[in-house]
Amino acid sequence: MVILGIDPGYAIVGYAVLEHNSGKFRPIDIGAVTTKAGVPFTERLNSIYEDIVALIDNYRPEQMAIEELFANTNVKTVIDVGQARGVILLAAKRAGIPVFEYTPLQVKSSLTGYGRAEKKQVQEMTKNILHLSKIIKPDDAADAAALAITHGYSITSRKLGADGFDGAI
Repeated sequence: MVILGIDPGYAIVGYAVLEHNSGKFRPIDIGAVTTKAGVPFTERLNSIYEDIVALIDNYRPEQMAIEELFANTNVKTVIDVGQARGVILLAAKRAGIPVFEYTPLQVKSSLTGYGRAEKKQVQEMTKNILHLSKIIKPDDAADAAALAITHGYSITSRKLGADGFDGAI
């Protein structure tokens, strides 16, 4: 299965396209979509939408994992990230891709076993799981890869059932 992980934003949208098969991951493409400050916000949103559509068209992901929006002290930032997230969700919907949302706590727990893990720990685990030689940069792309991995683990555990037993003998 091909999973598209997305760390939403309006200046930088991290993305990771991973192949997940039998509990193993293979990176296909990891990077970031960026927009320029000073450009009208509607143009930035359009650029994000077009770039996400291009990623979807190019890689044909079967599912998308995206970070759930969480409250921030800066209300304007939360609203702007929410709008960027909206155009990303629209791109997925129009392509018929199911979307799954994960909180930072769920990602940290999934990758490190500890919901309050430091960002560096999550990045190191992401690097190890993907058999990379170095930590993914920018951080937004690393976060997107961690989201995709979390989703892959979630799929596996749902298939196995809550007790980890898939019924096979």
